[in-house]
Amino acid sequence: MLAHLLSFGRSLVRRKNVDCLEDSKLCRCLSTVDLIALGVGSTLGAGVYVLAGEVAKGNSGPSIVVSFLIAALASVMAGLCYAEFGARVPKTGSAYLYSYVTVGELLAFITGWNLILSYVIGTSSVARAWSGTFDELIGGHIEKFCTTYFRMNLPGLAEYPDFFAVCLILLLSGLLSFGVKESAWVNKIFTAVNVLVLMFVIISGFVKGDSLNWNISEESLINVTIVTRNLSYTGNVTSDYGAGGFLPYGFGGTLAGAATCFYAFVGFDCIATTGEEVKNPQRAIPIGIVSSLLICFLAYFGVSAALTLMMPYYLLDEKSPLPVAFEYVGWGPAKYVVAVGSLCALSTSLLGAMFPLPRILFAMARDGILFRFLSKLSKRQSPVAATMAAGTTAAIMACIFDLKALVDMMSIGTLLAYSLVAACVLILRYRPDSVLENSRMNKEGEESELTESESHLNRLKDGEMTLQSLLSPSLQPTKGSSNAVNIAVGVIVVTVCVISAITTHYGPAILSMVPWVLGTLAVSFVVFFICIILVYRQPQTSKRVSFMVPLLPFLPILSIFVNVYLMVQLSGDTWIRFSVWMAVGFLIYFGYGMWHSSELQRQRQATNAAPDKKMMQKKDTAMEKFVHPEKTSQF
Repeated sequence: MLAHLLSFGRSLVRRKNVDCLEDSKLCRCLSTVDLIALGVGSTLGAGVYVLAGEVAKGNSGPSIVVSFLIAALASVMAGLCYAEFGARVPKTGSAYLYSYVTVGELLAFITGWNLILSYVIGTSSVARAWSGTFDELIGGHIEKFCTTYFRMNLPGLAEYPDFFAVCLILLLSGLLSFGVKESAWVNKIFTAVNVLVLMFVIISGFVKGDSLNWNISEESLINVTIVTRNLSYTGNVTSDYGAGGFLPYGFGGTLAGAATCFYAFVGFDCIATTGEEVKNPQRAIPIGIVSSLLICFLAYFGVSAALTLMMPYYLLDEKSPLPVAFEYVGWGPAKYVVAVGSLCALSTSLLGAMFPLPRILFAMARDGILFRFLSKLSKRQSPVAATMAAGTTAAIMACIFDLKALVDMMSIGTLLAYSLVAACVLILRYRPDSVLENSRMNKEGEESELTESESHLNRLKDGEMTLQSLLSPSLQPTKGSSNAVNIAVGVIVVTVCVISAITTHYGPAILSMVPWVLGTLAVSFVVFFICIILVYRQPQTSKRVSFMVPLLPFLPILSIFVNVYLMVQLSGDTWIRFSVWMAVGFLIYFGYGMWHSSELQRQRQATNAAPDKKMMQKKDTAMEKFVHPEKTSQF
C-alpha cells in the first residue's frame, strides 16, 4: 500500500525532460518584430482608450501617470521571469511548460488548465466588446434586432445571443488555422494603426493641454462639489474629488489606481507560447517581451498624461474619456479617429487572446495530459484541431453567456501563472547544472575506486542539508542547496498568502492592535525574511543563457508577493467559480491525463529497457574476462 502511495505521489511531481535541440513540428516563420507586434497588440487593447479616464477620475487624478509607472514595474518583474524561461526553454507551452520542467506534472496541469480558462474568457469578452463597439457606431441596430427576436431571460445567460461575436471568433479561428505567418501580418497591420492613433492622441493632448489641470486647487474642487450636489449651504463642505494638486487622493489613491492599471499590462505572456514558431527563440522571446512592455508603458503613460492635461480629471467621462476630451478642447471630429483606433485595438486584443489558446491546448495534448487529437497539425504546420476546438468553445461562450461575472476568473489564471513562473525561475537558477549531474552519474562506476568513507562523505556533501551547509554553502549548487531553496520558496509562498490574507481581511484588527493578528503577522514577516536570506546565500547555477533575471532572488520574490496579493483581493464568488472549474480539470487529469502522460510512457519504456541493458553489460563483462584474463588478475 505504501509503495503504491509513493508511486502515486512521484507521478504527480514527475518533470518533463525537454530537448531544446529537437526540431519543431510547427512552422518557424516568426521574427522578433512579429513577436513585438503580437505582444503590443495583445497588451495594448481597448483599455488604453477607457482605463485612463476611469482610474484618473476615481482613484489617482493626474498622478495616474505614476500609477501606470508602478503597474509597469510590477508587470516587468513577471515579464523578466518569462523572458529568462523563454531563453532557457524555447518551446511551445508558456507557463504550463515552464512549470512542467521545474515543479512537476500536477502543478503544470493546474497552470495550463487555468490559462485555458483565462484565454477562453478573454477571447469571448473581447469579441463581445468588439461587437458592442461596432454596434454603437452603426446606431445600435444589432442589439435592437437581437433583443426583439432572440431575448433570453435566464440567470447566467446574456440578454441576447451575440451572433456577430460568434462570426468574429470563427473568422479569426479560420485565419489562425490557415497559418501563423498570415495571422502575424494581419496583427502587424492592426497594431500599426492602433499605435499611430495613440501617437495622434498623445501629440494632440500635449499641444492642446494645460499644465494647470495638474495643479487644481482644493477650493476649486469644493466649488465644483457644491455645484454638482446643488447645495445651498456651503459651510464645511468637503471635496468629492480629493484635495487637489498632482496627488488629489493621496499616495494611497495612486497605489489603488496602480492595482487596477496592473491588469492593463496583461497579455505579453502570449509571446512565450511561440517558442517553436519563431526563428531564433532564445534571442527573440526575451527581446519581444521586454520591448512590448516598454512600448505599452510609453503608450499608457502618454495617453494618460495627454488626457489629464487636456481636461480636468474630475470632468472625465469614465466610459469614453477620449472623445469627450477632444470635444472639450474643440476637436470634436477627432472622435472618429479614436473610434478607428479602438476597433483596431479590439482586433489585436482578440487575436492576442485567441493566438496562445490553441498552443496551450496543443502542448498539453502533445504531452498526453489532454486528449491527443488536439495535437493534430495541418499541412501548413499549424495546430488546426486545437484552434478549431478553442474557437468553437469561445464562440459558444460569447454567444450565450453573461461574461461580466466570469471576467474576474481571468485574473486568477493569469496571476497564478505569473507567480508560478517567478517561483520556477528561483528553483531553476539554484538547481545543480545538468551537465554536472550527468557527469556525476557517468562517474558512478568510478566511485567504487574511492574508499567507503570518501564515498559516504561525498554523498553527505551533495545531498544533505546541515546548518553549516546552509550558512556557508559551497561555490557550486548541490542537491542539498537546491533542496534548501525549494523548501524556502515553498515557505515564502505560504507566508505571502498569510500576510496578504491578514492585511486584506483583518485591516481593522491590525489598526486595533489585536494580539493574535499582530503576532501572526510578525511571525510571518520574520519567517519570510529568513527564507529570503537563506535563498540569497545559496550558490546559483553557472549555466548562462541569452537573458537572465537581474537582482535574484529579490525580483522574483517581489513578483510573487504582488501577484498573490492581487489574487487575495478577488471576491469569494470568483473563487467559488474557480473551484468548480478546477474540479472539472481534476476529473480530466486523474481520469485521463495522468495515465496517458508522455512522461509516464517514457518512464515505462526506460524501466522495461533496464533489465535488457543490465544483461548486455553482464555479457560484455564476461566477454572482457574471456578475451583479456590478465585484466581480472589485477584485482
